[in-house]
Amino acid sequence: MPRSLWKGAVSFGLVTIPVKLFSATEEKDVTFRQVHPADGGRIKYKRVCEVCGEEVPYGEIAKGYEAADGRMVVLEASDFDDLPLPTAKQVEIVQFVEMGEIDPTAYNKSYFLEPEGPGAKPYVLLREALKKSNKVAVVKVALRSRESLALIRAADDLLVMHTLLWPDELRDGAFAAPSDEIKAGKGEVEMAGMFIEQLTAPYDPTQFTDSYREALEQVVAAKLGDAPAVPTAAEETGEGTGDVVDLVAALKASVEAAKKRREAAAAAGAKEPAKKTKKVG
Repeated sequence: MPRSLWKGAVSFGLVTIPVKLFSATEEKDVTFRQVHPADGGRIKYKRVCEVCGEEVPYGEIAKGYEAADGRMVVLEASDFDDLPLPTAKQVEIVQFVEMGEIDPTAYNKSYFLEPEGPGAKPYVLLREALKKSNKVAVVKVALRSRESLALIRAADDLLVMHTLLWPDELRDGAFAAPSDEIKAGKGEVEMAGMFIEQLTAPYDPTQFTDSYREALEQVVAAKLGDAPAVPTAAEETGEGTGDVVDLVAALKASVEAAKKRREAAAAAGAKEPAKKTKKVG
């Protein structure tokens, strides 16, 4: 059971829903330590003041804000405590919108909301109302002394909250767009559509794995002497990379390869023996 990150209440009009907040995700990666390659010793860092040269214990380090002209302002805990933050313990619903109105680029982190005590009934009420209306609730909430815009949506039996980035935190990506003079031909678009059609299937995230992390774990295991060495991607495929000149030809080949993969998968599924059912009685 994960530890709750926050306790508060969702304000749904005149209805208050006491809730606990739990992180809905966890990042999995291979972690490394910085070491001295000669002897494997860990590299340690000291927090040293650039003015007096003394090492400063972590508990004595304060937060400082440097102004544009170089002046430094040191902020104390009381400065943060006195800030007007009405959303510190209250999730305020400000409006309801269609899910598709929110740009996925703005999504930040996801959390589960769990009702507390008498909050179970209004929790179910909000959940069912969101399902029926096919809407999500836009809210404001303060987490870790930072106010965030967020949305609450119904997901099966749960209410899930996704924090959002503020509009001024989203960069303008217009610089990355190709020139308007570059056009895709009709045949190219049609062939690309055929390839998309061949790879269209219901989304099942359990079909995908982190191949890079798995390979890296095998490399580490091999160095520990627990597994054989892992071949590189080039060794496995025997292929290099090259420039694609004829888009239509490349897409045709992609469509044919996708068809063969589908046919092979279907044939393999058909060959699997049916599971024997145990007779009752």
